[in-house]
Amino acid sequence: MFIRKKKNRSGTTSVVIVDKSFGKYREIKTIGISSDEQEIDSLLKEGEKWINNHTIGEDIFDQYERNEEETQYTLDLLNNIEKIKLNGVQLIINQVYDSIGFNEIKDKELRYLVIARLTQPLSKSATVEYLKSYFDEDTSLNKIYRYMDKLYNTQQEQIQEISVNHTKGLFGGKIGLLFYDVTTLYFETEKTDNLREPGFSKDGKHSQSQLVLGLLVSKDGYPLSYSLFNGSQYEGYTMLPVIEDFITKFKLEEFVVVADSGLMSAKNIKLLEEGGYKYIIGARIKSSRKTTKNWILSLEKEEGKFYEKRENELRLIVSYSSKRAKKDKYNREKGVKRLEKSYKGGKLTKENINKRGYNKFLEISKDVGVRISEEKITEDEKWDGLKGYITNTELMPEEVYKQYYGLWVVERAFRITKGTLETRPIFHFTERRIEAHVSICFVAYKVYKEMERVLKLKGMIQSVDTIIKTAKTITTLEIKLKKSNTTINKTMFLTEEQKAISPLFKPKFWKT
Repeated sequence: MFIRKKKNRSGTTSVVIVDKSFGKYREIKTIGISSDEQEIDSLLKEGEKWINNHTIGEDIFDQYERNEEETQYTLDLLNNIEKIKLNGVQLIINQVYDSIGFNEIKDKELRYLVIARLTQPLSKSATVEYLKSYFDEDTSLNKIYRYMDKLYNTQQEQIQEISVNHTKGLFGGKIGLLFYDVTTLYFETEKTDNLREPGFSKDGKHSQSQLVLGLLVSKDGYPLSYSLFNGSQYEGYTMLPVIEDFITKFKLEEFVVVADSGLMSAKNIKLLEEGGYKYIIGARIKSSRKTTKNWILSLEKEEGKFYEKRENELRLIVSYSSKRAKKDKYNREKGVKRLEKSYKGGKLTKENINKRGYNKFLEISKDVGVRISEEKITEDEKWDGLKGYITNTELMPEEVYKQYYGLWVVERAFRITKGTLETRPIFHFTERRIEAHVSICFVAYKVYKEMERVLKLKGMIQSVDTIIKTAKTITTLEIKLKKSNTTINKTMFLTEEQKAISPLFKPKFWKT
């Protein structure tokens, strides 16, 4: 390398660094331009310093060649990108799906439908387009419908068995607690059949046909089993068939059935007793016999204190909570305000007088009109904060209370399946497709719960919903190397949020 002074047409002089290699001259760097002789001398000295600094252990031309090579290689690489897939969430869910054991079911359609249900719950027709657009998965609506028929005919029991075996593994081979509750799933139609009928809808869709879903979960909310019932079925009659079928199928021992007061009836208690099952069920203390009600209302309302009354082999345990009392008062006042609004608007009739919700505060007056009974409201206030539990176990009252309030895991399961997974409304109209749809949602919820468990175990602070939202933005580049005729995939983590969840893409993260 050497310094050259180059005269310009403008009369100025450029001081440049020149390199001669293979008989060719290349200008490497311009040090400066000036028309002043003293300044030009200064530029020459600066050029000498630059050459000294850039020739020790390195040839500047070699560096130039490398930069050119790197630029060309990068451009070639970009030109060879064949696909860009928004498949970040798919890569994570695949790991969880396999770790549970659902990969024993070889039909890839189940995997596709579970991923879609967790990431973008849509109709089956829209799901096909979603899978093609985002994951480049080639499927069709006919394939999905054929698979759903196969799922209904041959795989429902296998799915539940995989889920149960995985859950048993989490609890050392035993289930221990069985939490049971029901909800309703509605259809966008008023048509009825053997399964779909109008009934009391927990979604407020009383005019539409529906079905009743009974769900059995373990401690911490892991799904175990489910059953579907006719939409007009009284929920109290659903519990025993589900529990007995589950216990027989999986040969369970040493367990306690926990259920809400909505499932508490003399018939259910009798059947549980005859089956030799241990149970904890919410008591309908306001509907108990007069002597029992008088005893309950005579109790001192002390926070955290438990009272017990035995009737034969049954134990009635009663407790008081100020937090529950506030909630009872709030709900009653809200219900009464709604009644008052209807009353003033002249919308209340004799048909409104029933025990459903806060209609219990209505009565027929002497002039055959409908009025709101202040006496009934005052009577109801006496029960604020009180809660009862019926059990045939010998657990301490505090433990009975604790086990019963584990029921929130079923309520949460319904919130997630109805909300995040959008199980309803259901657009299928044949029994086998309806059952298959619910089964797919069951698998999706199991995957959701396992993701939640492992994230907590590994100290990840993000929720499952946040993980899925971020993973949706992560792309994978598919690059074709022409010389070797091979394809490489590179998953990109660009933002801070994406980098924070990058450990989830390694198989060892999900091995616990």
